[in-house]
Amino acid sequence: MSHYKSNLRDIEFNLYEVLEIQDHLGTGEWADLDRETVDDILSEIERIATEDFAASYADQDRIPLELVDGQVTIPDSVKKSVKAFKDGGWNRLGLTEEMGGIPAPPTVLWALSEMLFAANTTAQFYSGGGLFARVLFEEGTEEQKEFAKLWIERDWGGTMILTEPDAGSDVGAGTTKAVDQGDGTWHIEGVKRFITGGEQDINENIIHLVLARPEGAGPGTKGLSLFVVPKYLVGDDGSLGPRNGVYATSLEKKMGIKGSTTCEMTFGADDPAVGYLVGNKHDGIRQMFRVIESARMMIGTKAMGTLSTGYLNALEYAKERVQGADLTEAADKRAPKVPIISHPNVRRMLMKQKAYAEGLRALVFYTAWVQDQIQLHPGDDHWERRNDLLLPMVKGYSSEKAYELLATSMQVFGGSGYTQDYPIEQYIRDAKIDTIYEGTTGIQALDLFFRKIARDQGSALASLAAEIVEFIKGGPDDDPLATEREKLGTILDDAQTQLGSIVEHLMASLAGDKEELYKVALHTDALLESLSEVVIAWQMLRHAEIAIEKLDEDPFYRGKVESARWILNDVAPKVAARRDAAAAEDGSLMDLPVEAF
Repeated sequence: MSHYKSNLRDIEFNLYEVLEIQDHLGTGEWADLDRETVDDILSEIERIATEDFAASYADQDRIPLELVDGQVTIPDSVKKSVKAFKDGGWNRLGLTEEMGGIPAPPTVLWALSEMLFAANTTAQFYSGGGLFARVLFEEGTEEQKEFAKLWIERDWGGTMILTEPDAGSDVGAGTTKAVDQGDGTWHIEGVKRFITGGEQDINENIIHLVLARPEGAGPGTKGLSLFVVPKYLVGDDGSLGPRNGVYATSLEKKMGIKGSTTCEMTFGADDPAVGYLVGNKHDGIRQMFRVIESARMMIGTKAMGTLSTGYLNALEYAKERVQGADLTEAADKRAPKVPIISHPNVRRMLMKQKAYAEGLRALVFYTAWVQDQIQLHPGDDHWERRNDLLLPMVKGYSSEKAYELLATSMQVFGGSGYTQDYPIEQYIRDAKIDTIYEGTTGIQALDLFFRKIARDQGSALASLAAEIVEFIKGGPDDDPLATEREKLGTILDDAQTQLGSIVEHLMASLAGDKEELYKVALHTDALLESLSEVVIAWQMLRHAEIAIEKLDEDPFYRGKVESARWILNDVAPKVAARRDAAAAEDGSLMDLPVEAF
């Protein structure tokens, strides 16, 4: 029986009833897609996720991987899962026709990703080289464009290689160097760490996108360039040549996603690691950020999908597990036992999971819809800036909230959830990394405040807030959601007041009191939480506005209304408390001697 439980009903509700993507299917580069085709794709991907991907989920966790003579052998069951996905040509979905792909809007792609990542993150990691190839195709020289097409045709693996042991998240402190050979090639020298998929035997070749510092380049991120470094060198005719001088020299032993190889990669130790400058221009950090931003969206989507299946597993268990009498009859020792979903505390835990699983999906899918608009309206930077604003929320908030609430999923199971009889303990281990990689939550929060709000002078946030205000004012005279709209307005006001206090600290630091910056950084995580919850509450109330007109059609719609109300009631006091904390901050924590910790 599959561990993975999809929520295709809510996925379709988001896509068609809320975001109405059917209105832009069949247009432009998506001319070959209509709702019926997308429905067929969603159904087939759900099947692959539930059957093929889920089949190797336990194996990838429990069959140890070993690095032997620079090689890692992936379990056959994982290879079978990946093959099922690729045999259908699904790894080409979302790529341009010129690359040999099948164009599709981001909303559709992220809907598919939710199911695949939640069913088996490891298998999905091994299924995708297309993102890396697409970046090379769009950023590279004409010759590199042809190489990118070959990459897709031959189904090679791909990696992004940034992190170094001594630099960690400080990418600009990297010391890996690139030495120009004067013939169009470079030799890369250095050690990188935490490289997902750095070595595996699923693909005949792996193409690494590597950040390195050319000799003589300046410090920091501006001195970095992006290089293509293949595992095996590739001849002019596309044939594989000799092994390049890039090797996995260590394999991390991890808490979760154990089947996904996380490698230390050494360049140029014994043989030259030959690389090629992407686009023949030194623009590495911007180029690599195209991969990073997609990866951040991916991690937020993975986290959301994992919480969703965790909740649905807990819901199924709560309906089946019979234990204890109904609370109103607990004093009667002869009272019949009831399913635990009848107990108030279990219902509370389930409703919290349901509301946030749907709320995170609403955040992810709305962001994906914004990405649709970027493609539909090229040149309109309004959508680009909206996407930039939302990405730290998707990655940072989704990963934190999903990990927090998966513990609640386990709690529904009681002691059984702590065992491998059920998948929840593995979900928790596999999900923890989401708050850490592709930029920790703290980094996402700093990025949100300093780059996406302060540097933008609040323009993108003001535009979003104005849209929310219009929604709040837009209810009918006899609005059954009037109380909820008013509450959303209060939440928005509280979050803006919280932001105002943080901006005051920033302005004071710019006026000369540098230590005021400490007060800013003490509250950026909390600001990310509040702004994320504003967007989620807004989107969930949009859902309720649609659902409340259809209450007689399906209990699903009543569930949507109740999820929205739960979210609003849950986040309102939290945002208010963060508002007060930001206003009261005195910075004393930074005066505390290290010895006092």
